[in-house]
Amino acid sequence: MPMEQLSLLFSGWRWQDMLDIVFNAYILFRLYVLFRGTNILRVIMAVVAMWILGRSANAMGLVITNWVMQGVITVATFIIIIVFRNEISGVVRTRSFGFFLWEIPRTQNNAPMRIITDAAVKLAESKIGALIVMPLKTGVDSIIASGVDIHASLSREMLVSIFWPNAPLHDGAAVIQGGKITRAGTILPLSQNRHLASKYGTRHRAALGLTEQSDALVIVVSEERGKVSLVKDNRIHEVRDPDKIEALIKKYIGGPEPAKKMRRQTRELLVAAMVCLLCTTGLWLSFSRGMETLANYDVPIEFMNSDKKINIIDTSASRSRLLISGARPLINALTLDQMSIKISLDGTAVGKNKLAITRQNVQLPPGIRLKNIEPDQVDVTLDAMAEKRVSVQADFSGKLPDGLIMTSISVIPETVKISGGGLTLDNVTTVFTEKIPLENLTRSGFVNAALVMSPATLRPDEKHKKVQIRYTISERKRNDDTES
Repeated sequence: MPMEQLSLLFSGWRWQDMLDIVFNAYILFRLYVLFRGTNILRVIMAVVAMWILGRSANAMGLVITNWVMQGVITVATFIIIIVFRNEISGVVRTRSFGFFLWEIPRTQNNAPMRIITDAAVKLAESKIGALIVMPLKTGVDSIIASGVDIHASLSREMLVSIFWPNAPLHDGAAVIQGGKITRAGTILPLSQNRHLASKYGTRHRAALGLTEQSDALVIVVSEERGKVSLVKDNRIHEVRDPDKIEALIKKYIGGPEPAKKMRRQTRELLVAAMVCLLCTTGLWLSFSRGMETLANYDVPIEFMNSDKKINIIDTSASRSRLLISGARPLINALTLDQMSIKISLDGTAVGKNKLAITRQNVQLPPGIRLKNIEPDQVDVTLDAMAEKRVSVQADFSGKLPDGLIMTSISVIPETVKISGGGLTLDNVTTVFTEKIPLENLTRSGFVNAALVMSPATLRPDEKHKKVQIRYTISERKRNDDTES
């Protein structure tokens, strides 16, 4: 029984429905990729859980619970827009079209930690301020929209020259990704944390602002104090020992990413894709079933007769009323020629047969579901094909012109072979020709006339669909006139 219900649930799917589900599942997956690791994703997951709870409550008839869940979801939507507007606007402002549609940010890979450590120590000793950004899983392209793309090879000298006083890009941050300096002179979003210690300046506040919206690791070199700080997850770690700097960098970015970690990330993304597909399918089923409408159609019954020797004499019904359901746009666009009822006569016998009309006999367009059939059976009377030779009789109409009389009539051939149902042929001994008007006959001759089959299910021999009628016409004698 559950399998039958499941089959009915997914019956009639169209390729448009599959495209609709896959397209929206991909959009949901892209949102997960763009926001994973952030607080907004956790809130969205909570909203999805409440939506599932509300639908379950509706299915179980828990009216108040369903109403409460709908209200909470509505309020949560506005909260997400207001509270997380910075993260949302960061994704909307992304400069990379590919990043928004298909790129998948990976954890920082192959970052030469010793070079970064040596550059940070050199800058600190020279009391040169610096901001070095190392994106991890979520990336920062959606948050940082400024700066200059340089894609330069990473070296200590290059990093020091970027932040050297009076250099064109020294006031901004440098972004390191994949062993290269991808961007420099970028402006980071400032943190609004009011509890930040007064000893921290604008660079530390910018580093905190970026880590509040991403999982990036930011290295800050203080210009006034000549100290190095690592900022991660809204926390500032001040480090004095160069070896400790390298150890912390390795701790947060994991060093060169092993294949095992890559496989773990791939499994995570595959699971997320499957969850997105399942959620979208459930949402589609919820909306499509919620928009269902009912309609009745009288559909002709078509009998499929593979045995040419069996003939249909009578049926109890030529149409059946179908109660169907589907989405309102599909029902409104439905036409009668898109539906059919086909019943096979295989396995039937001569005489009266009761044939059931089942779902297998009904052909409907994709997306349309069958609810009821009325009548759900039809009586069919069948007869076996047979042959019989019967006599032919000419069928004259009207009367001859005055003074004429028909003295002889002959039909060639006198008998013909006809075929039809055996039960019907038992009652047939003579077939007639079509009507032959007498008004136009003035002298002897012949006329060709077609045979008329009654009932119409009978068929004449192919060679004798028409017969020849010879007749003789004479003038009426006077004594015949007197007697008449």
